[in-house]
Amino acid sequence: MGILRLAHVDVRTPDLDLSAAYYTEVMGLQQVARTDDCVYLKCWDEEDHHSLRMRYHPRTGMDSFTFRVEEEDDLHELEKKVESYGCPTSRVSRGAAVGQGESIRFEVPSGQIMELVWDIEKTGNLLGKHNPAPVPPPDLPGIAPPRMDHMLVNAEEVAESAAFFIDVLGMRMTEQVLDGNGHQLGVWLAGNTRSPHDIAIVNGPNGALHHWAYWLDDWDHIRQAADTLAYNGVQIDQGPTRHGVTRGNTIYFFDPLGIRNEVFTGGYWVDPDTEILTWTEDNFGKGLFYYENVVSQRFLRMHT
Repeated sequence: MGILRLAHVDVRTPDLDLSAAYYTEVMGLQQVARTDDCVYLKCWDEEDHHSLRMRYHPRTGMDSFTFRVEEEDDLHELEKKVESYGCPTSRVSRGAAVGQGESIRFEVPSGQIMELVWDIEKTGNLLGKHNPAPVPPPDLPGIAPPRMDHMLVNAEEVAESAAFFIDVLGMRMTEQVLDGNGHQLGVWLAGNTRSPHDIAIVNGPNGALHHWAYWLDDWDHIRQAADTLAYNGVQIDQGPTRHGVTRGNTIYFFDPLGIRNEVFTGGYWVDPDTEILTWTEDNFGKGLFYYENVVSQRFLRMHT
């Protein structure tokens, strides 16, 4: 029972054509649907209808993010818990959102809009179900990640937000960074996956999106992604490098409208009883970027 994984991220863009071109040609996502004001995209190994929705709006930003729950009954149970906590919820009816059934929507304590859904339209990956190849077609453009992996949002009160995701939504903390007084500056949280994180929360303005990340299979794919980004003139923010937190290998970069993306690989498996890893503020340079051992304020403070 409870939260399974990140399902999709919904963002706004003032240039839908430019954004669609970047995410299909440079990132190598598949465009699965388009309406007058929205584009829906997914990675080649994702079964769900989409993992990214882009909506035309004069101002860039995030509309909402959606997590999938394990069982249909979890929607009702989590709806009661969210409302008991003090966050009003609303029901989004089946058919109101492309590619999914009924969901619940609410504002988390840090100000972002979150949805929970169980019923998602399954459209399959590019491999098929009959004698499938283990790899995608070789002519896919761009980086072509197999799936979306996680996201990071900001919160003015990290501890309050962490408590909501843990105590109300049932996620588990894998890592944290504490200041000298023991206050949480950042937390990494997992649903019912074996990943070290499905969402992270770091100190910053309420309502802000820091980034979302795509999974790549290994360090060599990270190197190839760096080549693709450089060839296409994409602004690289950090990397290729490695995190101490999560142990992941990474590159951060910006889409044409200034939204930060990440490609990520590595990490470690997490069991339900895995002990929380704690970083102290004075050692967080290695936690953030292990090779550089620097806490980049520009990296932490730039957000959407």
